[in-house]
Amino acid sequence: MLAIFRRELKAYFNSMTGTIFIAVYYFFSGLYFFITLSYQIASLTTVFGSMFVIVLMLLPLLTMRLFSEERRNKTDQALLTAPVSLTSIVIGKYLAAITVLFLAMLINVVYGVVLTAFGNPDWLMIIANILGQFLLGAAVIAIGLFISSLTESQIIAAVSTLGVSLLIILIDSAASLVEYNWVSKVVEWISFNIRYDDFTYGIVSIPSVLFFISVSAIFIFLTIRKLDKRRWN
Repeated sequence: MLAIFRRELKAYFNSMTGTIFIAVYYFFSGLYFFITLSYQIASLTTVFGSMFVIVLMLLPLLTMRLFSEERRNKTDQALLTAPVSLTSIVIGKYLAAITVLFLAMLINVVYGVVLTAFGNPDWLMIIANILGQFLLGAAVIAIGLFISSLTESQIIAAVSTLGVSLLIILIDSAASLVEYNWVSKVVEWISFNIRYDDFTYGIVSIPSVLFFISVSAIFIFLTIRKLDKRRWN
């Protein structure tokens, strides 16, 4: 697993995908942070709230190549027949992707330090925000990982994951148009946005933490099962 992790992490920066992801993340988070400073607000709640959409739009960059590139380059068979478990392969690739996300998110610690010059920021809230965004990203990366295992086209993988991200963004608005109360309850339960909002206000909700972890685990499991089926075929 460690070998897969190192290989994938190196590939992110050799192909510039990781660098581009981090650069775009820094640009938008820096822009929202600058706006926050212009209003002399010693809080990152607005920054993290605004970054919800940006993160969802960026994550397909990290997931589109994970397995699609292997299939396109015909290296997937060598990978699947290597003396390493499928779980190690999937987890290694998954950890590489969330490591790039984590590296991008480290800038938020710098923002918190800068805020100390303008006031007394609530570090517990900042930590809750960082945790929430990381869990959100980890869940969407797991979804993108599974989608990437379904196709050899990076473009299809990216567009499909982007479509899922758009669905996550728009599902709350779509549910508001439905009159049935039970539909609203279901949407509220599966809503990434509602669960993410808790973290932006400094609320570390255990059900929300378990929800994001469960989504990650489910799609990692589905990816393993998909690869297992291909291995036997």
